[in-house]
Amino acid sequence: MSIGEMLAATVPMVRTLNLEYAETTPERAVLHLPDDPDYRNHVGGPHAGAIFTLGESASGAIVLAAFGDQLSRAVPLPVTADIAFKKIATGRVTATATLGRPIADVLAELDEGKRPEFPVAVAVTRGDGAVTTEMTVVWTLRPNS
Repeated sequence: MSIGEMLAATVPMVRTLNLEYAETTPERAVLHLPDDPDYRNHVGGPHAGAIFTLGESASGAIVLAAFGDQLSRAVPLPVTADIAFKKIATGRVTATATLGRPIADVLAELDEGKRPEFPVAVAVTRGDGAVTTEMTVVWTLRPNS
């Protein structure tokens, strides 16, 4: 089962918004939010809440791709999220997430018994390639008790 299939099966909001997982690797996650009239806001684009969920879901997908093999000893959790809306989003939008720290550095902290934190940068683009939203989600790996 792919990460996208797993998240669609276990996270109801992913199913509600019909998020599409195009790519999920430890280096990058790419998700699409379909253009659905039920998700639109007062200017005809996707609602800010739907865009936030798309971006947070992309960040979570890359975290699982990078650290899913650590779930027996730590649980990934978002710590903070910052979002900036740059342009009006319209139509189908795409979120691309990238890790902000090397995986080895995060794992070294976890090996030391620390609770590492690391940023995931997300860019949301519309069909013409314009960046409509920039987001940073800081994640942690909380060691299991």
